[in-house]
Amino acid sequence: MDVSALPGFYAIAAADPDRVAVIDVDESVTTYGDLLARVNQVSHGLRARGVNRGEVVAGVLPNGIDAVVMHLATSQIGVYYVPINWHLTESEVAYILGDCDAKVVVTGPGHPAPGGEVGTAGLAAGQPSDAPAERSSGGIMYYTSGTTGFPKGVQRPLPEGVPEDIVPLYTWFLGEVVDLRPGDGVHLVTSPMYHSAPSAHTMFALHLGHTVVITPRFEPESILERVQRHRVTNAMMVPTMFHRMLQLPDEVKAAYDVSSLRQVIHTAAACPVAVKQGIMDWWGPVLYEYYGSTESTIAFAVKPHEWLARPGTVGRPAPTFEAKIMDEAGMELPPGEPGMIYVKSGINSFQYRKDPAKTAASMRGDWYAPGDIGFLDKDGYLFLCDRRTDLIVSGGVNIYPAEIEAALLEHPAVADVAVIGVPDEEWGHNVVALIQPAEGVTPGPALTAELLEHCGPRIARFKHPKVVEYRDRLPRTPTGKLSRSKVRQEYLGGL
Repeated sequence: MDVSALPGFYAIAAADPDRVAVIDVDESVTTYGDLLARVNQVSHGLRARGVNRGEVVAGVLPNGIDAVVMHLATSQIGVYYVPINWHLTESEVAYILGDCDAKVVVTGPGHPAPGGEVGTAGLAAGQPSDAPAERSSGGIMYYTSGTTGFPKGVQRPLPEGVPEDIVPLYTWFLGEVVDLRPGDGVHLVTSPMYHSAPSAHTMFALHLGHTVVITPRFEPESILERVQRHRVTNAMMVPTMFHRMLQLPDEVKAAYDVSSLRQVIHTAAACPVAVKQGIMDWWGPVLYEYYGSTESTIAFAVKPHEWLARPGTVGRPAPTFEAKIMDEAGMELPPGEPGMIYVKSGINSFQYRKDPAKTAASMRGDWYAPGDIGFLDKDGYLFLCDRRTDLIVSGGVNIYPAEIEAALLEHPAVADVAVIGVPDEEWGHNVVALIQPAEGVTPGPALTAELLEHCGPRIARFKHPKVVEYRDRLPRTPTGKLSRSKVRQEYLGGL
């Protein structure tokens, strides 16, 4: 494909201003032309506030048009934009704002932040709607979740040139990975836009000329209704969403037409094979998966038919990426043998803001470790085992919680599950399963016996939970990631 034929949002908006750009959470419609005008006004407004190239602007914004505007406005004036999780406490938000040195902070109603102003209207007021002078590409600086300490900003060098010079390379890359192309597509936003993947896919959709339909939050039937009403062609989801979709009654699933879907991209957590197969049985072969991190971006990817031929894989290295599996001594391991995953790309450098030691600790030479254990098959396809920090060692044997969780999630009585290792003097660790029963299911010894019997043909006996307990709800992030560290902490605190 001719990369120069992928001009991006700013050029598309100038050439086709009446094209529908965004359908917001309240169903209000914004065209590409109107969006560009607001983006330009906010770019001018940021400069009027004294924001210069290389400096930082932050947003504590719920899903909606303002989040889109801030991303695009900073992207054409050489500024870093930091989208902040609005679920954080005031002190947590204040820490990020101090760490990133934000010169301007934009918030949403009900999401106050120190020094913040509500919405983009104030920035846009009285500003011209034409393009700012001396345009240059900006960048997004996402803050990592901070599960092992304070969150850190993942900062990349700002690209040289205007967005129209840079965007085509990104849209080409995305097309290679998940078959998204320019045209009349419709993208559905299902997750909080302060996270890297939902935010990036929203921008990619606009750079491809697609219409973006924004949802305020994930609700299974509401998602299906929007897919049908707006004839959605592509979306980004996470595996827990698929599991919740599959739990809908058959008559509800059958009531909605999802035949418009062409690409449903998922990432953020390992997807149990049975869950992914169940969605493809329902929606057809439309699930595209990639594996990476905020730091590495998209490092591996797999298309539907590749996955159906190798169930469980997260794919082969994406364009420009190399991969290897290493042991703790840094020796490369052969195909089929699990070890730490390392990736390298000549075009993907980063540093943790204000933390060179953390940056150095995450690297082995030019190779970056996302922190997961996996193995490559003989054809170079990666299979994940688990996070290194979640590994259970019982009787000297490595046990991967994700494998046990996947087996338990196949049982219809299980709405959610977390498997953790609990210290044991004899075995080192015992396997403990904390289960959220499906609606209407009564927990108790009979259910426990049924679940352990269910595990019999699926996982080896030494992997079976020694303890099964039940919970009303398990802690997950708004994007669906299970917080095993929080589960473990709460469990051990109750012993």
